[in-house]
Parts: sequence; structure tokens; C-alpha cells
Amino acid sequence: MDWTAVFLSVRLSVATAGVLLMIGLPLAAWLTFSPRRWKVVVEAVVAIPLVLPPTVLGFYLLMAMGPHGSLGRAFESLTGGRLVFSFTGLLIASVLYSLPFMVQPLCAAFAGVDRRYVESSWCLGVGRVSTFVRLVLPLARRGVVAGVVLAFAHTVGEFGVVLMVGGNIPGQTRTVSVSIYDDVQALDYARAGTTAGALLAFSFVVLVVTYSLQRRSPLSWRTP
Repeated sequence: MDWTAVFLSVRLSVATAGVLLMIGLPLAAWLTFSPRRWKVVVEAVVAIPLVLPPTVLGFYLLMAMGPHGSLGRAFESLTGGRLVFSFTGLLIASVLYSLPFMVQPLCAAFAGVDRRYVESSWCLGVGRVSTFVRLVLPLARRGVVAGVVLAFAHTVGEFGVVLMVGGNIPGQTRTVSVSIYDDVQALDYARAGTTAGALLAFSFVVLVVTYSLQRRSPLSWRTP
């Protein structure tokens, strides 16, 4: 196995799950409790990676983060570096691509919290933020854990987006999925089979953990 690629994928997955948790919690809370009718537009934007081919999303990200893209030019003017073919670029692409795998379980978990508890807290004078932190989050903790696990696992298996944005630079952007592709191209099926088998076992464990959390919790959620 290409352990350098494995460690890079783990590092990318941990960073992506951490960023998504910070972004996903307030976003999912707003989508769940906001009375705005146009929030369906935001929900659609969040869910786009579920139906859009990864190479299409990767292409648009490549154009935006490239040296001629607005995001790429802004990043280069601020830091002197480039987003494409870098770990930072991979992280941005992974966060966008795995966003629904964090937000949708969180929304379902928050929606499963009895609304009467939330409204009672508001009537007692507790602020919305305090109510969310002290009441909603503890009751929805299994859904939060499931979202983190899914976001982490989904990032590990990314291929199209990371290849478009990061390329195939060993030790910098070559993830484990790209490593399997290279092994197959080189006709090294034994090495590719070993890595693919490890990912298969990992995916199975992730699903067992996720479904276990779902069954133990009164909250239910599902992703398309």
C-alpha cells in the first residue's frame, strides 16, 4: 500500500470533517429552524454535490481556483501561493463536495428534537444560541456524530474532485483513491487490490457505526 497517500487522505479527511462541523452546525440549525420560504434554494445548493458528477464540480472549482480564476487570484495575492495542486485547494474542494453529507444528517437530527422543548426554552427567556447549545445539540448528539463519520468517510473515498483540483503529486495531493487508479494504470492489480480491500473494509465499518447510531437514537435521517 502507498502509506504516504493513505496518511494524506486521513489528514485531508480529518481537516474536512473539522471544517464541515464548524460550517454545518450553524447552517443546519438555520435550515431547520428558520421560517424563511426561500431557504429551499439554500438546501438545493447544499445538495448539489449529491447529483452533480464529481468531475463537473471539480472542473468549476478548477476554473475558480486556478491562476485566472477570481478565487485563485485573490488567494495568490494574499499568500503568494496557488490553490490548485495544493493541499489547501484539496481541502476547499473536499469541504464543498462533502457538505451535504454533514448538513443533511444534522438537519434531520435537529428536526427530530421535540419542538416543544425548544419553544419552552425560548419562553423561559433562554436565548436562541444558548437553547441550541444547551438543549438541541445534546439531544441531537448521535446525529452530529453520524454526520462527522459520514463526512470523514466520504472524503477518504473522493476521486474525481481531488484529481481535478489537486492532480497527482506524491506526498502533496496524491490521495489513496488516486493511488489505486495509478496502480491499475500500471497493471499492478495486487497492490490496487490490497488498497481497495482496505477501503472496502473501512467503508463497511463506517456503515455499521452509522447504522448503529441511527438505531440507538430516536432520531432518524437518511441521505439520498
